[in-house]
Amino acid sequence: MQGADQLVQIVDRAMAEAVRKSGPWLACRIGCTECCIGPFPITQLDALRLREGLAELEKREPERAARVLGRARASVERIAAEFPQNPIESVLTIDEAAAEEPCPALDPQTGACDLYAARPLTCRTFGPPVRLPGEPSLALCALCFRGASEEEIEACSVEVDFALEEGLLHQLSATTGASGDTIVAFALAKFGADAATPPHSSHHRI
Repeated sequence: MQGADQLVQIVDRAMAEAVRKSGPWLACRIGCTECCIGPFPITQLDALRLREGLAELEKREPERAARVLGRARASVERIAAEFPQNPIESVLTIDEAAAEEPCPALDPQTGACDLYAARPLTCRTFGPPVRLPGEPSLALCALCFRGASEEEIEACSVEVDFALEEGLLHQLSATTGASGDTIVAFALAKFGADAATPPHSSHHRI
């Protein structure tokens, strides 16, 4: 989708600067999977990017891609069994719902993300101190900047501009019907089926 790559580039440039500023204060590295456990909301743009990433992985490493898809579908089955009526809405609104559910993109053997290049914007911005335009508070991983003062944290902060996102989401909704937040497992689980044009449903959105 036109503009989607630009949005990712804007975010990645800002985060690269945050990583440069933060240096040894960051705990983020392969094997640190604190932010990979438990579902979190992603947009339909994130979902589309993940499926495109899985398609690319399937071309290069079909067995690895099959493992990701298998983990996604197993996760969906577990969540849907616990919350049969509104699985996505339930895990995103009920405290601690599916809190131990690992992200299906996480390789449990290596602790690395199998879809790192296609990861959602939330994943891209988690770790260093980030501020959204107009927001006074900083988002920061609790494992990072331990022992740092507020001044030291502020000196490493960056502002990330998501201005393009709203228009892109509207465009995606208009062309595919995909709207509303989802989670990684549900975004990936229908890969190879009807994921390119996901149905819109208030009860079971993908």
